[in-house]
Amino acid sequence: MFETKNRPAFDPLILHTSSLDRVSEFVSDFPVQLKVLGERFWPGPLTLLLPKKSIVPDLVTSGLDRVAVRVPNHRLTLDLLEQLDFPLAAPSANPFGYISPTSAAHVEAQLGQKITYILDGGDCQVGLESTIVGLENGQVTIYRLGGLDISEIEKAIGSVAIKDHSSSNPSAPGQLDSHYAPRKPFLLGDLDSLIAQQRAMGTEFAVLSFSSFFQEVDGENQIALSPTGNFHEAAQRLFSAMRRLDEGPASLILAELVPDEGLGRAINDRLRRAAAKG
Repeated sequence: MFETKNRPAFDPLILHTSSLDRVSEFVSDFPVQLKVLGERFWPGPLTLLLPKKSIVPDLVTSGLDRVAVRVPNHRLTLDLLEQLDFPLAAPSANPFGYISPTSAAHVEAQLGQKITYILDGGDCQVGLESTIVGLENGQVTIYRLGGLDISEIEKAIGSVAIKDHSSSNPSAPGQLDSHYAPRKPFLLGDLDSLIAQQRAMGTEFAVLSFSSFFQEVDGENQIALSPTGNFHEAAQRLFSAMRRLDEGPASLILAELVPDEGLGRAINDRLRRAAAKG
């Protein structure tokens, strides 16, 4: 897994299992606040950081004393997990640091020569990785913004802290400064200004916007994540749109942040990490 993805050993993995009832097989404690979240949002885009039992290899947790656990909401994946008598460590099926795949075709294109099988369950419905939640000094804490909106979590258990800072020594997956990044330069800012600047320089560029289309930009070189301004549609399309522009003729990608509210916060997190590559 690490060799196939070129993944560093210091970045923890997520264990996937088929139900909340099986979590006790490999965690030593399940704090009440986190169990409430598991009962409410599993299966779904939620990962919980829980104290691990010794049965969990240090390679999975990068030597940390907590393990990331998730029950995914996909029938094909659940069918597989139900046939196993152990949890499955499973990162996203992409070269480390590159745009996350949201279809079997993406996996085939980037890892097809390195892996034997691909389970094709159709396009991802959420689009973003899971929200990662744990306890920090007794406080429920978000370690990675993701497909489960913070507001939904707070409705279930009250206010939470956020500790999704970038780090070269992450306490949870997805915390590195540069991540989810295209190969081409990815510039983030005000699109009107960026477009004017790049046109003056004669650069061939592509545009990734939240909901706007720009008349001065070729249609094949621009994508609006959601013309109606819908966060869920934007999240679902984000990585496939980034990938399409990265594979297109333009030499760089111009993008803008979305409104920083609700699921937009997680979308902006991915955009900022994509731009951090420089």
